[in-house]
Amino acid sequence: MRLGIVGCGLIGQKRADAARRHHVVAVADTDRARAEALAARTGATASTDWRTVIDAAPDFVIVAVSHDHLAEIALAAVTAGRHVLIEKPGARTAAELMPVAVAARRTGARVKIGFNHRFHPAFLKARELIDEGVAGDLMYIRGRYGHGGRIGYEREWRMRQAISGGGELIDQGAHLIDLARWFLGDFTHVDGWTPTYYWPVEVDDNCFMALRTGRGQMAWLHATWTEWKNTFSFEISGRDAKLQIDGLGGSYGTERLTLYRMLPELGPPETTIWEFPFPDRSWEREIDEFVQAIQQDRAPIGDIDDGLAMLGIVDRIYGTAATSKGTGA
Repeated sequence: MRLGIVGCGLIGQKRADAARRHHVVAVADTDRARAEALAARTGATASTDWRTVIDAAPDFVIVAVSHDHLAEIALAAVTAGRHVLIEKPGARTAAELMPVAVAARRTGARVKIGFNHRFHPAFLKARELIDEGVAGDLMYIRGRYGHGGRIGYEREWRMRQAISGGGELIDQGAHLIDLARWFLGDFTHVDGWTPTYYWPVEVDDNCFMALRTGRGQMAWLHATWTEWKNTFSFEISGRDAKLQIDGLGGSYGTERLTLYRMLPELGPPETTIWEFPFPDRSWEREIDEFVQAIQQDRAPIGDIDDGLAMLGIVDRIYGTAATSKGTGA
């Protein structure tokens, strides 16, 4: 397929690498040097005006810019009839993303949110096992995701509320919310707290969430920018078994799925471990899924409705959580 990329930073470059089986026809970035560098790698035309990407008539557009421009560019692309993959979180609020969904229904464009974590092999295997009934009825989820930032982190654009829409909740917290919804379904009760413990910024550097479904299933989630050793852990507990995913590769450690199957006599569980010590191909799998969804004229996995649901939870937490600085007292 022909595709265009708006935003040629780290994520735009990752998306270009993941889409190498397709033809990148146009790229754009406010930094001309970055646009020209990605164009040289892909054979695309380069511009500082994102509208030229839409005008190049690609089959789909990848929007990988700061949060304040995600919805604006996606709306223009969808209105022009282009299919769009919008990087997570899709917008700063659900209200900001809603016009994109309305326009997509009108034009028939398919819209996907960049929830690449669903396409990590440990999560794909966990989804397969749960769909097979191995875990039985699901009861609750515990999830932790965090890193410790980097020198100068407090000066990056994501620390400015007007640009990012929030802090760690809308950053890594968005992935945890999406994954929890993928396994448990919609949450009817939402509670959370978004303190700023360490970084001298106006947004949250930690978020704590307690989400409950209509059936009483719980998700306890914590995302943090004050995790001094990069961490990812996601536990899915059912009546018959628990699945635990640890690591995402790289600095987060080897990706691993552990199945703890409860025995009739209880006691120590039967344990099976899968390890995935491979390069991260979740980005490629996500592009492949989106292309298949376009070809089959169906909603992609992790579509705009999933993005709206995730942002709805983020909105509710930011609207009710205590956001005091320091200790959060």
